[in-house]
Amino acid sequence: MSQSTGPAVPADPSEPSGAPAPAVDAIAAGYAFTGAALDLGALLWDGKCLPERQIRIPLAMLNRHGLVAGATGTGKTKTLQLIAEQLSANGVPVFLADVKGDVSGISAPGAANERTAARAGEVAQEWEATAYPAEFYSLGGIGPGIPVRASVTAFGPVLMSKVLQLNPTQEQSLGLIFHYADSKGLELIDLKDLRAVVAFLVSDEGRPELKGIGGLSTVTAGVILRALTAFEQQGASEFFGEPEFDTSELLRTAADGRGVVSVLELPAVQDKPQLFSTFLMWLLADLYGGLPEVGDLEQPKLVFFFDEAHLLFNGASKAFLQSITQTVRLIRSKGIGVFFVTQTPKDVPADVLAQLGNRVQHALRAFTPDDAKALKATVKTFPNSPYDLEETLTGLGTGEAVVTVLSEKGAPTPVAATRLRAPQSLMGPVGAEALDRAVTSSPLYARYAEPVDRESAYEKITAEQAAAEAAAEAAAAAAEAEKQAKDAARAARSAPKPEPSLAEQVVGSGLFRSLARSIGTQLGREISRSVFGTARRRR
Repeated sequence: MSQSTGPAVPADPSEPSGAPAPAVDAIAAGYAFTGAALDLGALLWDGKCLPERQIRIPLAMLNRHGLVAGATGTGKTKTLQLIAEQLSANGVPVFLADVKGDVSGISAPGAANERTAARAGEVAQEWEATAYPAEFYSLGGIGPGIPVRASVTAFGPVLMSKVLQLNPTQEQSLGLIFHYADSKGLELIDLKDLRAVVAFLVSDEGRPELKGIGGLSTVTAGVILRALTAFEQQGASEFFGEPEFDTSELLRTAADGRGVVSVLELPAVQDKPQLFSTFLMWLLADLYGGLPEVGDLEQPKLVFFFDEAHLLFNGASKAFLQSITQTVRLIRSKGIGVFFVTQTPKDVPADVLAQLGNRVQHALRAFTPDDAKALKATVKTFPNSPYDLEETLTGLGTGEAVVTVLSEKGAPTPVAATRLRAPQSLMGPVGAEALDRAVTSSPLYARYAEPVDRESAYEKITAEQAAAEAAAEAAAAAAEAEKQAKDAARAARSAPKPEPSLAEQVVGSGLFRSLARSIGTQLGREISRSVFGTARRRR
């Protein structure tokens, strides 16, 4: 980690040279917690690092959420790795979204070197290379990791509308489609299920189904179907299906009592930011729905790090923002802490930002007017401070940050410029072979690796349509056969009689019939005589 001269602060003329200013004692006192706490680093004051003045965060306050912000390259990823390590060591499970692929090193011990030793000495850290128990996941099996899948029904219409980029009217229509599918027992498991239901509801057979609860216009259905096609072309079909991931897997601890660090590997889907950010929101929402209310705990059940958080809010609908705000506000009472990781606080909506009690703000740059405006806005989000925060935030080095957290009583601590500790695990990715071994050796791999495609809405609608088509074809065939039979009978009745043959003409003539009668009479007499024994009369 690079060094800096530290934040510049006006010297207090009432203090003798070299003596700590009264503000230092006030700041340090704000971080002297009595309960369990995570060590972030040492206080920076007037260009000096003060290792005896430790900056900490109470473990019980981690469910009050937080923000890790700063410009690219200022050390945000290392900060979340540092916090995740200490949470795991205290028995708290952690979820990390690894967007760039450089957090997998948390499963391997760090490499000792001069820079690490120097940083540890500056901040009074007893550094020891340590690996932490980790599970690696991937979205739908794209890239290395245990596949994480969700059903379309579990994902829900609000999140689906966000990822399909639907407008509010189309979002309402999609909600109606989900409602219909639920009421008819049509399971929406994968995207072809949703496509089948949408197509059915605008067909001649399905259109009457929505008369009582509102209609679905052909235009809106077309927009949804086109959006689904584009979504599928991004590979999204892999993310929806079964077996559906049980989010309670994220709450596990290892055999030695340390919290398991669940790392969602996202490098393979870096070009689909809206998808993975929305999928992370599903994980959080599903956790919220499945956990009981527990109130304030001595330590959280899980801390969830939401990296590249600005991607979650870009283009978000009002309903989606309301969903996020409500989830963040209420999930605290379920024992879950959420940290958003992004570049500036303005990336996070004000209603969400207001819920984030713990702040670790890395350096900001002011190269453009927009940067300067963002810097001023960031300074206004901090409590009053003896630091010149505009100067301090632009002068911080890599691995340094301005910190304010919630005390054990829930009050904000004084703002403290801090030189952060070094992570004890590997600061970088593990090798591909090591990652594959970790994935395939996990007991969860056999449970989630192979996809399952059971009967759902697509199969049911397809079967019903096939049966209806077969019945219609059979009825049409029967009607055609009946018609042909009637036509044949009608043709037989109206057809002209054929001309009789010569033999028939002779036999049918009057002369032939007279002659036949004469012959018959004579022949009859001959027979009679023969039978009764009388002789023929002689003339």
